[in-house]
Amino acid sequence: MIHQTAIVEKKSKISENVEIGPYCIIGPDVEIAEGSKLHSHICIKGNTKIGKNNEIFPFVSIGTDPQDLKYKGEKNSIIIGDNNKFREYVNINPGTSQGGTITKIGSNNLLMVYCHVAHDCNIGNNIVLANNVQVGGHVTIEDNAIIGGSCAVHQFSRIGHLSMVGGMTGVLSDVIPFGLSLGNRNNLVGLNLIGLRRAKVSNDDIKILQKFYNIVFSNQNFRLNVENLDTDMKENKYVKTVIDFINSDKKRPISLPENIK
Repeated sequence: MIHQTAIVEKKSKISENVEIGPYCIIGPDVEIAEGSKLHSHICIKGNTKIGKNNEIFPFVSIGTDPQDLKYKGEKNSIIIGDNNKFREYVNINPGTSQGGTITKIGSNNLLMVYCHVAHDCNIGNNIVLANNVQVGGHVTIEDNAIIGGSCAVHQFSRIGHLSMVGGMTGVLSDVIPFGLSLGNRNNLVGLNLIGLRRAKVSNDDIKILQKFYNIVFSNQNFRLNVENLDTDMKENKYVKTVIDFINSDKKRPISLPENIK
């Protein structure tokens, strides 16, 4: 159902059972899969593909030009999965040539009021961005992460799987998978134990992860500490996830506990 006041370009591809409410504007290169609902006053432009059963609330803007002075009008896109909720005033920008030209958002995510996702971001699945989270360009947020209200995430940062960032945190360094990070400029303060238990990670695995954390982040030589770990600990799948994260992309530093020596 398309409201009579909506402006939907004829070249756009709108599947059956898509509801487009009053005063929405849909550009010619937009694709929206079945079951999605657009409430009202929503602007979707550019080469934007939106999956199934997404719910988009009033005053959301998706697909306008990146807020990047290097952007020169090159072809770009946004790819969004299924079952997402984008609350009021969410803004999502497409990619740039410097970042692969694509901004990606997976499935089953909740982006609350006033969230911004900048160009070339890669947002996974089952993620919560609370009110007013600002995600800079080229940021990666892995599955099941939670970011508290009014956080600002610096460009090129990574936030690991099943981690949590406390509200009003400035994220300048990468947050390890299963980590808990907060502060004016983010510090690692432990493991996301509540998230691990909710994810039904066994107590034995949580104990191994806690032991790993205590050893590796006992001082600033955390990379050397990783190398010196017992082989049995390194083979634990949760520990391996953290080690792989630490040893991969290094554009931003790893968030460490405050005042370690």
